[in-house]
Amino acid sequence: MTKLGTKPGREISYADALYEAVASEMDIDPSVFVFGLGVDDPKGMYGTTKDLHVRFGADRNFDTPLSEDAMTGVAIGAAIAGMRPIHVHQRFDFLLLCMNQLVNLAAKSSYMFAGAVSVPIVVRSIIGRSWGQGAQHSQALHSMFMHVPGLKVVAPTTPHDAKGCLIAAIRDNNPVIFVEHRMLYGNRGVVPEESYAVPFGKARTLKEGDDITIVAVSHMVVEALRAASHLEKVGVHAEVIDPVSLSPLDIDTIIQSSAKTGRLLIVDNAWTACGASAEIVAQVVEHFQQTRAIQVRRMGFAPVPCPTTKPLENLFYPNARTIAAKAYDMVKGADQHWLPEGPEAKEILEFKGPF
Repeated sequence: MTKLGTKPGREISYADALYEAVASEMDIDPSVFVFGLGVDDPKGMYGTTKDLHVRFGADRNFDTPLSEDAMTGVAIGAAIAGMRPIHVHQRFDFLLLCMNQLVNLAAKSSYMFAGAVSVPIVVRSIIGRSWGQGAQHSQALHSMFMHVPGLKVVAPTTPHDAKGCLIAAIRDNNPVIFVEHRMLYGNRGVVPEESYAVPFGKARTLKEGDDITIVAVSHMVVEALRAASHLEKVGVHAEVIDPVSLSPLDIDTIIQSSAKTGRLLIVDNAWTACGASAEIVAQVVEHFQQTRAIQVRRMGFAPVPCPTTKPLENLFYPNARTIAAKAYDMVKGADQHWLPEGPEAKEILEFKGPF
């Protein structure tokens, strides 16, 4: 387990942290290059790839055809040949178009050739709601890749971890699925100027508490912290954990916290069936079986396709108030019918499209 320090420092956005990570690695390693739809656009994928084509040349940061499958093949071939490609996808949904390349080639090549080759590719994939994204542009499918040996899956929430995880991903000799929620890009946090790597498989405890453990994935960490603030006002102290890395998963930190609180609520930024939350619950319950009872609950997407309209979005996605209400019920007893007072917090950065 690792914890963020409280020492004051430079604050930058999540998007700028990703940009710094890529630029610093491109500076020190000429084999690193970035490609994907819109990466050389003037806005540079929310600012994460801005001016890289100017700083490093059009052969190291370039736009691609609308052909995810073929371009993933280019990334795999380049990686096997000794390069370190970063393939940027505007939507996580688009990874469905290159599943064979990722699952059967990228993930398995090193194993099938007894380590004679490695496939060090980073697949940046953007998830999230807003702007009427709807059923085919809002999906978070990270659990599909958690299921595949040979793939690493990370979903950092803070700007600090975004920079460090991306640097670690670029340096890793395995394919890494790097999950980014579009509503995080404007969030700000303390990020060191120097280069550093955040190790995979280490969860981050963002708030300590002894009444209930809340484990949240990606942007749901933001909502869980807001929920914890609501709960504090009614005397409930929640511990909030960001797994950061989903595969490998730091289950030990979650188990230790659950042992302390006796209650575990997992809030995923995806559907609950066969998802990250199901895996976390299974491992925790297996650990505590025959030793003690742990109360567990899960929250995530409703079991329907992602809606487009704002009223339906409000029902579909967990938020700070619904998370707080669920945690309150777990601590005080079921069906308390309590909801925090006041309006929902406004998002720091409104999503208005990639360009």
